Amino acid sequence: MCGIVGYSGHVQAAPILLEGLSRLEYRGYDSAGLAVVGDSGDIDIVKASGRLKALYEKTDDGASMHGVCGIGHTRWATHGEPTETNAHPHCSDDRAVVAVHNGIIENYQELRDKLTRSGYSFYSDTDTEVAVKLIDYYYKKYQMGPVDAMSRFMLRVRGSYALAVLFHDYPGEIYVARKDNPLVIAVREGESFISSDVAPLLKYSREIYFLNSGELGRLTAGTATFYNVDQQEIEKKPVHIDWDADAAEKNGYEHFMIKEIYEQPRAVRDTINTVLKDGDINFGEIGLTDEDIAKFRHIYIVGCGSAYHVGVALQYVFEDIAEVPVRVEMASEFRYRHLLLDPDGLVIVISQSGETADTLAALREAKSLGLKTLGIVNVVGSTIAREVDSVFYTMAGPEIAVATTKAYSAQLAAGYLLAVKFAKVRGVIDDEKFDYYVREIDALPDKIAKALEDKERLQWFASKYANASDMFFIGRGIDYAISMEGSLKMKEISYIHSEAYAAGELKHGTISLIEKGTLVVGILTQPELFEKTGSNMVEVKARGAYLMGVTTYGNYNIEDTANFTVYIPKADEHFTTSIAIVPLQLFAYYVSVTRGLDVDKPRNLAKSVTVE
Repeated sequence: MCGIVGYSGHVQAAPILLEGLSRLEYRGYDSAGLAVVGDSGDIDIVKASGRLKALYEKTDDGASMHGVCGIGHTRWATHGEPTETNAHPHCSDDRAVVAVHNGIIENYQELRDKLTRSGYSFYSDTDTEVAVKLIDYYYKKYQMGPVDAMSRFMLRVRGSYALAVLFHDYPGEIYVARKDNPLVIAVREGESFISSDVAPLLKYSREIYFLNSGELGRLTAGTATFYNVDQQEIEKKPVHIDWDADAAEKNGYEHFMIKEIYEQPRAVRDTINTVLKDGDINFGEIGLTDEDIAKFRHIYIVGCGSAYHVGVALQYVFEDIAEVPVRVEMASEFRYRHLLLDPDGLVIVISQSGETADTLAALREAKSLGLKTLGIVNVVGSTIAREVDSVFYTMAGPEIAVATTKAYSAQLAAGYLLAVKFAKVRGVIDDEKFDYYVREIDALPDKIAKALEDKERLQWFASKYANASDMFFIGRGIDYAISMEGSLKMKEISYIHSEAYAAGELKHGTISLIEKGTLVVGILTQPELFEKTGSNMVEVKARGAYLMGVTTYGNYNIEDTANFTVYIPKADEHFTTSIAIVPLQLFAYYVSVTRGLDVDKPRNLAKSVTVE
């Protein structure tokens, strides 16, 4: 959700904070603000509503704010409208305490009432102002210093938070605390850096400290000291991050999204190569043994958004190749159902950030019930990666655009490898079939690259349908899973109403929505289902629909039905999702560009959803 940055060092803080916020703007972009400890020791606060550009202008690119220690925030509103007043940082009445916050304080109304009775007044509608003033209350009441005040705050509040706090009496120091929401730290000689995500820190250091839930810290220029909630000092070792720092730059591309679409062959190749060695799949480094795999009787796949769509595709793959029962669950619903989970089941949680609130809650629920857990995660050291029993890291690198592309493809590749390994260990497939599947998976990066070559035709078609008001994506089997992700890409970045349907369900109500010119995108990659989906496309065409078809080379008779056809390289039918999604990503991207929208930062959305 929101993005937090902090700096304590020996150069002007504001420009560094602004640069960090620009790298975190995908986490929230309805308002932003900075707080810098000035040369006089007073804390200067500047806030602006709207995109980060407004804060750049208001601070003269940071030049008007003097001081070498500060914090910053870019907001995605939860409590309170996205106004300048509600923007962070927030402060105590006398500006003795100033803070930025990501998360939700669930008992903020109770705390606000308590503080009001104690003489505090409130200028905003945010729960963050309540948090700041509660810290100030404990700081002044007990006079035991910032760590004590932060610790008391942590014991009193309910909810989630990542906090960075300045105290007027402690210039040059930043105090941090975390519960559930991410906060990472880098330290080098004479400088310390704080961020909500790894990417903004890579230019300064690759040795990253991950603050755990229930921990707090004190940062000065070049030092970091960590404590538990009982104020006991704890040792913490940094994690080395191998990501290429250039991956967080556009490098000549107009948008991060198109850059990340083109990075998919590399992301998939790197993910495959982590476990595919000399023609064999080895999960030793993941922490998943053959003995473990042989014991699992059920698989439960949990995710949100695109990660959930990965799960839908993998359900078909696991059940068909490995013959193991699979259930796919939306993470946001997982805790609120009476799930009859097999104690010998494996729960696979999928999250790019490793911090998704609903997915993390589902993971903890599964662990409380005694089930083994496996995470498919992109961010090293993230909360989910630390809490699962085994972790399969995808090698997508930093993904900046809000709409996921390369992380989705890398997650699919990880799932394919798991399914084939499960099938081999469980004796469902022989060595010959195993080798065949391995070759097919190993060939995917080149086939994805081939699919990217059709961009000019898709760009032309996107310009033709950029003013559409409704679109429908249809398919059967795995093609239905592809349709779900294609539809999501379209709606989240183009703002066109789009829905995905299992093609056979059209006649059960949805076909009534078809009228002359309605675009229907049919996915036809499954040989056994080709004719049936083709028949559904004929049905909607007879009612005025305009048809786009996505199919594999050789299925040229689809041109008798579809008005516009995209061909992709052939692959084993279980793995075609990785290729067929590419033209749908490009189509959505070019529709959004044609409509003049902000592709990387679609309205009302944030990259990492760290609140429920």
